[in-house]
Amino acid sequence: MRRMKITPKLVAVVSVLMLTANPSQAELRLPALFSDNMVLQQGPAANIWGWADEGEQVTVSFRGEQVTATASNGQWSAAFKNLKPGAPATLTVATKTASLLRTNVLVGEVWVCSGQSNMEWPMNRSFQPETDIARATNSQIRLFLVAKKKSDTPRNDVVGRWLVCSPKSVAEFSAVGYYFGRDLQEARNVPVGLIGTYWGGSPAEAWMRRDVLETNPRYKSEILDGFEVAQKNHKEAMAVFEKEKADAQAKGENFTKRAPWQPWRPSELYNGMIAPLIPYTIKGVIWYQGESNAGRAEQYRSLFPDMITNWRADWRQGLFPFIAVQLAPFKDIKDQPGDSDWAELREAQWLATKKLKNVGMAVITDVGDPKDIHPTKKQPVGARLALQARTMAYPEEFVSSGPIYQRLINQGDKIKLVFEANTIGAGLEARGGELKGFAICGEDQKFVWAKAEIAGKAIVVSSPDVPKPVAVRYGWSDCPVVNLWNKEGLPASPFRTDDFPMITAGKK
Repeated sequence: MRRMKITPKLVAVVSVLMLTANPSQAELRLPALFSDNMVLQQGPAANIWGWADEGEQVTVSFRGEQVTATASNGQWSAAFKNLKPGAPATLTVATKTASLLRTNVLVGEVWVCSGQSNMEWPMNRSFQPETDIARATNSQIRLFLVAKKKSDTPRNDVVGRWLVCSPKSVAEFSAVGYYFGRDLQEARNVPVGLIGTYWGGSPAEAWMRRDVLETNPRYKSEILDGFEVAQKNHKEAMAVFEKEKADAQAKGENFTKRAPWQPWRPSELYNGMIAPLIPYTIKGVIWYQGESNAGRAEQYRSLFPDMITNWRADWRQGLFPFIAVQLAPFKDIKDQPGDSDWAELREAQWLATKKLKNVGMAVITDVGDPKDIHPTKKQPVGARLALQARTMAYPEEFVSSGPIYQRLINQGDKIKLVFEANTIGAGLEARGGELKGFAICGEDQKFVWAKAEIAGKAIVVSSPDVPKPVAVRYGWSDCPVVNLWNKEGLPASPFRTDDFPMITAGKK
């Protein structure tokens, strides 16, 4: 019997025939976000999409409702209107030749949890997590952890699957995300789906679309061109590192030096971990990031709101809520007032809430750690994000923010500070003695610690060393020691009343 010669062409032909003979195994597909145990967003529309043969009609069924779509260029999309929470159900996606089932599907509120390491920080490494992990069994909370993936171009899918919240599934999930979802689910009494997509050490520009950076002359110069220089320097440093390593090994010496840090490529995390999530219908985003941009805080004043605008434009779901965590206190506690890049980054985060609608901020000046950039007390962080979400994304009305500075009134040898009315609540208070963390200066711009007193709904600040004050700062340091709260139990955001030159201006 003559043996058939196997050629690349024959392999290709056989592969096509196999796919044609059993199309249900290849042609009809859903993204990883559509798995068993998922949560679909309630409200006007819940987007469903996937892949199928060209021209194939796809029918999606859920709770007795059906929507249809026709595949074009191998892709199709449809949307359910006005889904409401209810019992778990099965989602069916079918063509004439194939069908897919997704079971235990809920309808509720879907939130994206993103950022760098403090968002990534898992439950099993947070502060005294044993009790909270043990009590984490809750079928009304679902978790989707996006596998880490960098990409030079936008991807169309991620690796991951929805899991029902349990002690096992929550252990490696974001502690901030879980505490946020737990409080939100309890308060709203609806299912909550949390999509965790984060990467420690990442800068904001890694989470932005490439053309958004390219069309801004400043970003092109400082970020894109800056990356090319950093990449060249890294290549040279790696060559030196590899030679040193080889020399040490040749001599039989122990080599413990670490490899040079690989610079982040702009847009690589947006491409790999955000673009594939779009257009999954969401309620909003919680965001904990900024440590990696602190040295460029002045740039972050535009970069951060531009990133938010980028995400909103791509999701095409309007001005969905975007709630950030203000950076926690970190680094040495200074005995005298001074400049701070971390303070400037916190200010940039606050400015985003003024520049854009539906942007919130959770203040955590009380849960930092001078010795650790990763403070482990994540429960207050998630709780304050949930408070912000409840008043921003839902029709609830209560004080969800600590005091936010609004304006000053110069009173000669004193300065009176006025705060936004909706952040004062039942009143201002100092926790643990007299108010601290306030500094004041005159025309010489030299700040000294000041005496601060609560005067009704305002704060009056003065110093005998500054007879004619012009500006006040509060908590303006890497690691602020402060104690101004409102009586609702929420801390005041650090602030400055001046616009003196920033130490991070022009930094790349």
